[in-house]
Parts: sequence; structure tokens; C-alpha cells
Amino acid sequence: MKALIVHAHPDANSLTATLKDLAVSSLRADGHDVVVSDLYAMKWQSAADFTDFDGVTGPDFMHASGTAYETGRLSSDIRTEQQKLLDADLVILLFPLWWFTVPAILKGWIDRVFTYNFAYGATIPRYGDGPLAGKRAMLATLTGSRAGHYTPRGVNGPIDDLLFPLNHGLLHFTGFDVLPPFVEHSAVHLSEDRYLQITDRFRRRLATAFTTDPIPYRSEAGGDYTGLTHSDASELAPGLETPGTTGFNLHLADPR
Repeated sequence: MKALIVHAHPDANSLTATLKDLAVSSLRADGHDVVVSDLYAMKWQSAADFTDFDGVTGPDFMHASGTAYETGRLSSDIRTEQQKLLDADLVILLFPLWWFTVPAILKGWIDRVFTYNFAYGATIPRYGDGPLAGKRAMLATLTGSRAGHYTPRGVNGPIDDLLFPLNHGLLHFTGFDVLPPFVEHSAVHLSEDRYLQITDRFRRRLATAFTTDPIPYRSEAGGDYTGLTHSDASELAPGLETPGTTGFNLHLADPR
């Protein structure tokens, strides 16, 4: 199998970078092909703009990206990353959680690579049936705060809610089978024992990356949603939710 690791941390000596190297060695030891997009090392351009499209403009930025994709006029760095996505069976986004989201350089990778007509479009299925269907994806992230900060009553909010825009809005939207995220909290000033615990847990998650059950998000085309036209909002049909379920958990076929 082929794996793509998209790594976003500026410090080559960081724990995040260590986990990137661990993922490469572990997956290769298990017989998988591994490709790494180390965004800081690549000096990846974060800002998405019309210079990516070789002269293609309008009628708006989104459609211009789709036209550039269809006509082969996307910049070469974007086309390279898109091909990596197409080739991969597993995609791991590896990053520290900064200000409740990904570092800007990773957001820029998403903005520039997931173009219209490549990852989504007016006639392209979405939420479970997108162009990247059949592939697996997993977020791997580290936080500096304690685990209790990221619980339903925690001051930072539940970690699953914070990661929902990436897991559901990016990965599930474009078709991926989304694995439960790998998250480690208080990942600063580590003791040797704590460091070994984190690396061991990550190694074990990697070993099951191709067998772990994905998060049971509902498919938009599976009949659970009503109003599946662009002129009408897509809403969960009445009566399908587990009693007491609210918020993002409504979009789980099997709420946890």
C-alpha cells in the first residue's frame, strides 16, 4: 500500500518531526511505500491566489481553480501534490494544534491542493462519495494543553469538535474513509517515559492504519439527508438521530 504523510512543523527537532520519521520507518518496515510532503522543508507557498492558474481568471477564484485543473494550467507544485493524493491509499496529516487548528502552511496546502473539479465540484459526489473515495486518512496532532481541557466540559471544547472541520468538512467531504485521530496532549517538556509512551502509541496506531474501522460518518447520498439539491439545504431526515444526540454527533451513523 502507499502512504502520504503531510508534515507541518518548522522545527526538525520537534516531537512532531520525530513522529513523522517514526511513521516513515514504521510504515516502510510493514512493507508500505511512503511519500512525505514536509511543507516547511519544501517552503510551501501558503497563500492561494490567481498566480497558481497560469493566467486563468474568473468568473471567481473557485471556478478559476477548476478551469486551471481541467486545462492542465495549475502550478507544478499543486499538480505534484494532487498526484501524491491520487497515488496514496493512506494520507496522514501530521501537525501541532495551533490556535485550535492547523498551522497556516498546512491550511495553505489544503487551500491550494484541494481545487475545484479535483476534490469537489457542482456535479461531483461529496460527503463519503467524493473523488478520493476508497482512500483512508488520519489526523495526527499534538497539543500543549492538558487532556482535560479538550473534554465536553473542558475550557477548550471537545477535541472531536475542534477536529470536525478537518475530519468531516475536508476529508469525509472529499470521499476519504476517516480514521479516528491520533491526539496526544501535554506534549511539551516531556519526560523520557512520556516520550516513549507517545511514540509507542503512535507506532501501534500506524500498525492498524489499514484495518481500523473509520469514523462512521453518514454518507450524504445514502438516504439519511433531505433536500439534496444546491437550492435546498441538506439536512438530516427527522427521526434518524439517536435520542439525545445533538451537534456534530448527528452526522455519525453510530454515535459514540
